[in-house]
Amino acid sequence: MAQNPPPPPPFPSPEELKSKITEFMKQNFGDRVSVATITEPEPAVAEEDEKPEKTEHKEFEFNLLPRDIKAHLDRFVIKQEEAKKVLAIAVCDHYNHANYLRRLEKEDPNRAQEIEYIKQNVILVGPTGVGKTYLIKHIADLIKVPFVKADATKFSETGYVGGDVEDLVRELVHKADGDVNLAQFGIIYIDEIDKIASAGNLIGRDVSGRGVQTTLLKLMEETEVPVRSMNDLQAQLQAAFEFQRRGKAKRDTINTRHILFVVSGAFEKLKEQVARRVRHGQIGFSAQPIHVMDNELFQHVTTQDFIEYGFEPEFIGRLPVRVVCEELDANDLFDISTS
Repeated sequence: MAQNPPPPPPFPSPEELKSKITEFMKQNFGDRVSVATITEPEPAVAEEDEKPEKTEHKEFEFNLLPRDIKAHLDRFVIKQEEAKKVLAIAVCDHYNHANYLRRLEKEDPNRAQEIEYIKQNVILVGPTGVGKTYLIKHIADLIKVPFVKADATKFSETGYVGGDVEDLVRELVHKADGDVNLAQFGIIYIDEIDKIASAGNLIGRDVSGRGVQTTLLKLMEETEVPVRSMNDLQAQLQAAFEFQRRGKAKRDTINTRHILFVVSGAFEKLKEQVARRVRHGQIGFSAQPIHVMDNELFQHVTTQDFIEYGFEPEFIGRLPVRVVCEELDANDLFDISTS
């Protein structure tokens, strides 16, 4: 009569497994390699898995006036008086409306969903080195919200080689130390936005131009972005571990409704385009040509100019606040270097 095979040896405990792996690694690689184990405490009560985890993060508050922001910017940025005023008003309008909606969501959620509001997203126009990034960074420091800066040229439409624009939203969570509530009030700054303007005669799919503009549309308005990216191996392993331990994985998302988007660029070719329109746009025998200095051309930029430059009308429509930074002269640069 055939005998039953002996049962398999019991699986070693974590301590025994660590000891065996450490011995193996030491024999083959010496003392240069160490092994560590990571353990997570089991929940005290099984029902707690169904409840959201409690955090001790404070709720975001905003109680500043435009003059407060303007005074703060005066301490760090030379000149750009008009830009400071426009930015201060736009930031206050954006965050005061966010505060109002947050209170209304607690009192009357249905009414809060019915309210339509155009976010005060900003497009900054001006030459390199005049303080565009510096302005936005110090605003974020003042109101104590996470700030993320990136170049538009490194992003591509999802599915191609390049960064995913949704990674900017996830980076806000990282800058906020995992506080999703605070990240939902952060500021995303995208520089060199003029580099993704698509040519009007382009045939086929524009990977780094029109595709990125289209993807940014939903982010700049309102959408839900998963905190864990499908391309992040570490995040997916953590989700798999949670699914194995709890039978399900958390699906945290961040809403972009109150995230302020600021884009900027030098727009050198746009200056030439505006110059042709302003200086040669007068028709008729009695029409007098308009004399505009080169450093004043950006003051005459219109929405149609941006569209002809290569931006989608819907994309420019998501950027209602236009801020023009003036050029700096030698004396201004000297004051910056000596201050």
